[in-house]
Amino acid sequence: MKRIILTGGGTAGHVTPNIALIPRLRELGYDIQYIGSYNGIEKKLIEELDIPYYGIASGKLRRYFDVKNFTDPFRVAKGFIQAKKLLKQLRPDIIFSKGGFVTVPVVQAAKGLHIPVVIHESDMTPGLANRLAIPAASKVCCNFPETVSHLPAGKAVMTGCPIREELRRGNRLTGLKLCGFTSEKPVLLVIGGSLGSVTVNRAIRSILPDLLKTFQVVHLCGNGNLDESLAGTAGYVQYEYIKQELADLFALADVVVSRAGANAICELLELRKPNLLIPLSASASRGDQILNAKSFEKQGFSIVLEEEQINPELLKNKIMELYKNRQRYVAAMEKSSASNAVVAITALLEELTA
Repeated sequence: MKRIILTGGGTAGHVTPNIALIPRLRELGYDIQYIGSYNGIEKKLIEELDIPYYGIASGKLRRYFDVKNFTDPFRVAKGFIQAKKLLKQLRPDIIFSKGGFVTVPVVQAAKGLHIPVVIHESDMTPGLANRLAIPAASKVCCNFPETVSHLPAGKAVMTGCPIREELRRGNRLTGLKLCGFTSEKPVLLVIGGSLGSVTVNRAIRSILPDLLKTFQVVHLCGNGNLDESLAGTAGYVQYEYIKQELADLFALADVVVSRAGANAICELLELRKPNLLIPLSASASRGDQILNAKSFEKQGFSIVLEEEQINPELLKNKIMELYKNRQRYVAAMEKSSASNAVVAITALLEELTA
């Protein structure tokens, strides 16, 4: 039996692609282990799947002043020692790293022990943790054609991002029943991310009366962002967070408004959902969502509206344009080579462990 160590953490985006690989890895007969941080979000998510979990010390590598910059290097060094000890103990055949700072000591320890490593980079340009890890990798999987030019020659493989198989199994009728909707109007799904987006939430609610003339609206607004004044509005439902039912909401949706996080937009691509992307502004991030969105726009998968451009009339017009031309976006997504990433990535792992 081959043994694989999955690693990644810090945010759900560094864990859920690993989770998406697990059913296929089990089918292929892999013994699966996981290395993450002591108490990161990944610990709870992985332990729920009955996967052996090992926590190590982790420090963040910041490009700005913070008192923790003086102590975190020692945490990284401790994490490296712990990772090396674990790898000697577990003796994996291969490591798959999804990113996040906890992966840096794991990947560096693997390099010293000559264990092959496959890295996945979700965004168009690699984040700092992955940039540090890439020299130790055998292959680097990516989501965007533009990313290949940012990676060492011969290492880049465009696979797309693995999504959970259950997202493909949604049922539209179940979604209609969940939301109390009818089949007489199309459905607009709005996704603001797990924490929600104040900007997106306000913008959608400001044009809700106009939207409801054409659509029924499902609004995933994020924790603490429900608007009680809109409770009971016919054709509008809002949820802070959805887990199991998300597949049914995707099946229900005719068009989607979303932030442009890499995992989120790859789900939209694989599920062939016409979408309007509102990326997180450069002032609030390193600008990766803007690059992701522009790539999807260039490939014909999405309409993009930058946060700074939002006004009620423009947002309403863009949503109507999206719905009118939805089949054009579906057709473009059907031609994408970044599809069925689970199969592509596990085939790569099989190749490197043959």
